[in-house]
Amino acid sequence: MRFRTFLLAAASGFAVTAGSAAAQNEIQPQERDQPTRVDEIVVTALPLGRGPDDVVSSVAVLTGDELVHRRQATLGETLSGIPGVSSDTFGGGASRPVIRGQTSPRVRVLSNGAALLDASEVSPDHAVSVEPLLVDGIEILRGPSTLLYGGGAIGGAVNVVDKRIPTRPVDGLSGAIEVRGGTADDEATAVVGLTVGFGGFAVRLEALDRSTGDYAVPSYEPPHHEDHEDDHDEDDHDDHEDEGPFKRLEGSFNDTRTLSLGGSWVGSRGYLGAAFTEQTSDYGLPGHGHEYEDCHPHGTTLHCGGHGHDDDEDDDHDHEDEEHGVPVINLRSQRIDLRGELRQPFAGVERLSFRGGFTDYQHDEVEDGAVATTFTTEGYDARVELEHAPIGGFRGVVGVQSSHSDFAALGDEAYLPESQTTSRAIFVLEEFQAGNLRFEMAARQEWQDAEAVGRPSVSHDPLSLSGGLAWDMAPGWSTAVSLSRSQRAPTAQELHARGVHLATNTYEIGVPTLDVETATALELSLRRTEGPTTFSASVYTYRYDGYIFAETLDRYEDFRLIRYTQTDADFKGFEFELSQEITPWLTGELFADYVRGKLEDDDNAPRIPAARLGVRAEYVIDDWSGDVEFYRVSDQRRVADFEDETPGYSMLNATVAYDFNLGGYGVQAYVRGTNLLDEVALNHASYLTNVAPLRGRNFVLGIRAVF
Repeated sequence: MRFRTFLLAAASGFAVTAGSAAAQNEIQPQERDQPTRVDEIVVTALPLGRGPDDVVSSVAVLTGDELVHRRQATLGETLSGIPGVSSDTFGGGASRPVIRGQTSPRVRVLSNGAALLDASEVSPDHAVSVEPLLVDGIEILRGPSTLLYGGGAIGGAVNVVDKRIPTRPVDGLSGAIEVRGGTADDEATAVVGLTVGFGGFAVRLEALDRSTGDYAVPSYEPPHHEDHEDDHDEDDHDDHEDEGPFKRLEGSFNDTRTLSLGGSWVGSRGYLGAAFTEQTSDYGLPGHGHEYEDCHPHGTTLHCGGHGHDDDEDDDHDHEDEEHGVPVINLRSQRIDLRGELRQPFAGVERLSFRGGFTDYQHDEVEDGAVATTFTTEGYDARVELEHAPIGGFRGVVGVQSSHSDFAALGDEAYLPESQTTSRAIFVLEEFQAGNLRFEMAARQEWQDAEAVGRPSVSHDPLSLSGGLAWDMAPGWSTAVSLSRSQRAPTAQELHARGVHLATNTYEIGVPTLDVETATALELSLRRTEGPTTFSASVYTYRYDGYIFAETLDRYEDFRLIRYTQTDADFKGFEFELSQEITPWLTGELFADYVRGKLEDDDNAPRIPAARLGVRAEYVIDDWSGDVEFYRVSDQRRVADFEDETPGYSMLNATVAYDFNLGGYGVQAYVRGTNLLDEVALNHASYLTNVAPLRGRNFVLGIRAVF
């Protein structure tokens, strides 16, 4: 019998349906790539070994065929279809996950539980140094469960699970090879992953090479923006005439190469291993505003050459005579991962585990063939967890975490001074089962020190607490309620930024007096996980005390003056997903999500994703499988100051896959079409909403062999 695993768990629910054998090539008990049935799914980011159905918080898991087909070049695009999750797209080279209206620095991306420590938290044009085509699975945590990963996960956490370090015995050689190509961006990608085991040792090799060009879009002409200040000189707009409609987004290309080598010793009670990964990437920055290089603030208004309140005509620049190429980011990331686990090391302890990573990251922003700005990040993140034996009915984990990062920006856009951030934390998670009731409690105390050259050192001690209750009302039915109080210390950027940041068309001003941000969250969920009809529904509210955000003070065309500030804020929303087995080979789904962000005085929070409502049909007929998905993204009319309303759009996607054997190996050929209606899709969560529409109609053809 052949099996297909689809795991898309929203609000702690998940569905497993029968189908294609190729879906099992990622999660299995023997660390092999060949297909095998999955009997139990464990969320690795949660330390007590729970599955998505067994936790109080909201968890989504993406793996198997669904992950294979949905993978894009960036992490944000890969996850964008999950209820409650979108992305702040930045062309074809960078996009970060947006969870319930929040992104970095409130959404933390983890590599098997350890922080990445790249530069993606600083700016959306900085790529997340994760390669989606090399991951084994992706876990999305929302609500109180994110407390274990600190203030940087106050809005959510994305844990990327990989195979770089084998954790279970391996016998002989196994692996997977995949090639794929795309039509909208001329994608050409090759991926290989090999694992070999001998005795108690196992070695893993992974490699990827991707090349894409500027992607196609439906014919689109960006809107022309008039100044929001009446006293800007309207005559000077002649220097910035619109370029007219275009059918390819200039600067959306992406060339990436990744190589990873890992190994481990695996014994009967645990494992110890290490891996080295190097990623190099060259990608463009669409919408880069060279004409704003001379913009600077005067109080709360902008001066851009002769524009703004400065009437000195001699300062005007004829930008029509200036010719600039598309800026390119040359990225290099080197990372060392260390992981280990020992089961029952001594009396009273069930498990002792360690996860750590050291990252040396650099990217150069190249303009007109010369390096204009260099960003570097070097640091480590390490955590140790100890799971104690049951004590009076309580199961739990205690742990410590330490991290340190050095960040520097040198060159034309050095808007952030060289800075160092050190964080230490201790945390505990306990659960108690009483009949059909399960209680969870967690606490985390952090100590963070942030220093910047020429600025005073700033220290914060955020404390986070959470509690939850789950009730199994009947077989297959459960409901849960959770309450948390989480704190986040401001980042070095929010404290110390000062200068032009052309990638996002902003002049940024940090405020060193910012205090900790406190979020009180309440979430209710109801789910059914058995029978032909399954569903999960979750409603939530976050009350922020001292919410830190980039307030736009003034705007000239697409360039903004922003200052980090604090105010109270409320975020409310819901996520819903229903699955109905129509026939043994056909399943229908309905899904929706919505988030509303309001600041004090009823002002709208910036860049909040619009509501979505969609349907999906999945089918499995012998060796054929696939899906058809349609969803509608609403207009976003609740906008922040100086933001534009964003029109809604419809998205139609479809997948067809065929599994067969070739020489005794499992092979799957697939084609996935996205944006089949070829609609202009503007992402309100993006800094480049009006200048960088999403990819137009695209077909990805791939073939994947597992042995």
